[in-house]
Amino acid sequence: MNFELPFIPERTQSPRDNGLTMMMDKGLSWRQAENFVDSCSTFTDLVKLGFGTSYLTTDFERKLDIYRDAGFKCYLGGTLFEAFVVRDLFDEYRKLLDKYKLDTVEVSDGSVEMDHNKKCEYIRVLSKDFQVLSEVGSKEEGILISPNKWINMMQSELDAGSWKVIAEARESGNVGIYRPNGTAHVSLVNKIISKVNIENILWEAPLKGQQVWFIKQFGSNVNLGNIGYDEVIPLETLRIGLRGDTFHDFLPEKLSRKRIE
Repeated sequence: MNFELPFIPERTQSPRDNGLTMMMDKGLSWRQAENFVDSCSTFTDLVKLGFGTSYLTTDFERKLDIYRDAGFKCYLGGTLFEAFVVRDLFDEYRKLLDKYKLDTVEVSDGSVEMDHNKKCEYIRVLSKDFQVLSEVGSKEEGILISPNKWINMMQSELDAGSWKVIAEARESGNVGIYRPNGTAHVSLVNKIISKVNIENILWEAPLKGQQVWFIKQFGSNVNLGNIGYDEVIPLETLRIGLRGDTFHDFLPEKLSRKRIE
């Protein structure tokens, strides 16, 4: 860091397995990617090329090289995986991953109906050659999944070979683990972590209030994703108590209650 300041919570160091930040790239140019790496590489672990943006991105391979050289795990959005699978092009999707030298992949079923056993089969096959993140939860508003089903799906996908399971929220942050107004389904989250190791879950949290809630509940090193490219450093300040929302959370009690005369 640029200067010393006491009582800053300890963050895990890259390359890390916990305390992850996943940035969602929704179509940055390679120049923007370079600028992002220059300012945020220390605080970023994964870059997700959201939904089908990789199909349209100019200078795609150049951008991938920039992210790879920075040490990020870079992967294509799960929606693209579903777009290939629904067209019976799974083998072609694997060839695409090889073509672009991607070692991380997302498996999801948020936009298509997929038998869960079939999803786990995709995870098992892909995990032989790639690091797999699998996404649990629907992208559709109003679709509620019982806590037991969330737990069973997450655990089954971890058992099938997923490195992390992603708790769905979309980039809008109002489905899956969140209510339509963006607030967390608290009882659902608590039931999930009572059965699934929280270190194995990456919570999509695109909105600041959601990031604040997870940090207050589970600490600086909670795994968070779907973070905008211009929100990675602001998120890091939340993680270490240098933003008003978490300012008092990591101070000793005597300082937190201190009145400055």
